Amino acid sequence: QVQLVESGGGLVQAGGSLRLSCAASGSIFSFNDMGWYRQAPGKQRELVATITNGGTRIYADFVKGRFTISRDNTKNTVNLQMNSLEPEDTAVYYCRARGRSYYWGQGTQVTVSS
Repeated sequence: QVQLVESGGGLVQAGGSLRLSCAASGSIFSFNDMGWYRQAPGKQRELVATITNGGTRIYADFVKGRFTISRDNTKNTVNLQMNSLEPEDTAVYYCRARGRSYYWGQGTQVTVSS
């Protein structure tokens, strides 16, 4: 029944910005935390950022202060603001929710050109 729908991906030039959104089918408080992962071709899926119900945020080292994860409880969405994008950020970005089990969105493509 859980549905996670990502949006906001696209193609940008290096140094540009994108804002990804993940819309959940129900209250995001149904989950212990929500986050974003990414997977580049030939690479393992890796954590980008997570945020708990209490607002605790965790970021991967490669974020380097460039990204911000946030929640909109009214809209049941989790967002990822990405600034200063680099070609190395090119990947499919997936929304992930953790509750009784893990739930994943379909992914949205982010491509950063040099």
